[in-house]
Amino acid sequence: MATPLPSSPEPLAPDAVPEPPLQDALEAEPAPAIGRPGPLALVGGAEWTPGCDFDGELWESSGRAEVLILPTAAAYEHPARAVDRAVAHFARFGATARGVGVLARGDAEDEMLAAEIRRARFLYLSGGSALHLRSVLKDSHVWSALRAAWEDGAVVAGSAAGAMVLGDPMVDPRGGALTLGLGLFHRLALVPRANAWSPETSHRTIGLAKGELRLAAVDEGTALIADPDGAWRVAGVGHVTVYADGHPTGLDALPAPMASA
Repeated sequence: MATPLPSSPEPLAPDAVPEPPLQDALEAEPAPAIGRPGPLALVGGAEWTPGCDFDGELWESSGRAEVLILPTAAAYEHPARAVDRAVAHFARFGATARGVGVLARGDAEDEMLAAEIRRARFLYLSGGSALHLRSVLKDSHVWSALRAAWEDGAVVAGSAAGAMVLGDPMVDPRGGALTLGLGLFHRLALVPRANAWSPETSHRTIGLAKGELRLAAVDEGTALIADPDGAWRVAGVGHVTVYADGHPTGLDALPAPMASA
């Protein structure tokens, strides 16, 4: 039986929340850290499949806490089914998971849902529509709660759309250019499902990784993970390629995620 979730919301325009200029994201210095954030996992897609055994490790890092699934990006793609897949996947490790019904902007401003997310020790954002996810969460109570939980040591994971929106800037899924993301970390843009990239899109997007901006191309079933000490590593069945100034480079070129002030 599908996990009960609110019905799919009415469509929300991608520009429902005003965006500051993109240049602000490229020039602004990340705020100084005030604590030690938890592990951050950026998954390239195909989440909650057998190759994603790193999820068991992330669960251990959370203190074996209950995993809260935010199927926001899948609001128009059977979010309850996404949650069911996650519940079955985490059960393989002995973990308990459940969905949190943040599907529309009103949900993201619900103070009770925000309080629940603030208390969580493991939060996972599903794949789906990156633009819908950004519009729902940007500058919301739920987003503030998620950020605060991460800064307080909670594990945060996102897959595909759920990963790409966490940075600022992010790659626009409509064509591969850059646009504004949510800003959990800076100067790193993510391209999920890199193993399915078209040559045309990849060439255009790779060329945008200039100056201090880094681009990480992450395959499906693969995670780019930042540990609490700020070091990055790769886990899963595929590969991650980091680009700087349009050329491949190493993980050591990635900026460390930093908690905000």
